[in-house]
Amino acid sequence: MNTRSPTAPRTAPADAPTGFAGLIDACIGLMSHIPHSLIALIGRFAVAGVFWRSGQTKVEGFAIDIVEGHFQLGWPRLSESAVGLFREEYQLPVLAPELGAMLAATGEHVLPVLLLLGLGTRFAALGLLVMTLVIQLLVYPGAWAVHGTWAAVLLLLMARGAGVLSLDHWLARRG
Repeated sequence: MNTRSPTAPRTAPADAPTGFAGLIDACIGLMSHIPHSLIALIGRFAVAGVFWRSGQTKVEGFAIDIVEGHFQLGWPRLSESAVGLFREEYQLPVLAPELGAMLAATGEHVLPVLLLLGLGTRFAALGLLVMTLVIQLLVYPGAWAVHGTWAAVLLLLMARGAGVLSLDHWLARRG
């Protein structure tokens, strides 16, 4: 039974660190309470934004940029510049430039939307991780720091899921 009155001052245990070490421990304690769902939400939006914007450069007739307020609703079609990019710069060894451009544009639109919604998050993250690896290994090997950051976020989402602020969580609770 607790005999301490509710108004009595709380004291640290005798073996608790004090001074600078205590401050460091307190900070670490606070940081350990950052919810995974917040980290996952920020990661989902950040990575989705990168891939969505890249996908938008590959299509014509359809544009959505909520940050800049630019909207052009219509039927998307692959831009000729996207095919040229795959033909001249990317030069993927197995895929025809037209097919590579179409697959990239589709993936860069569908997978980010799934991430934003938190729907099939682990698999959407896997798809974007595969795209990241292809970009890193076959197209821009010098951009390892950027691609490593994307990969870390995507691996976190694959390992831990989207968190409670997602359709994945809502669907799991329903069924």
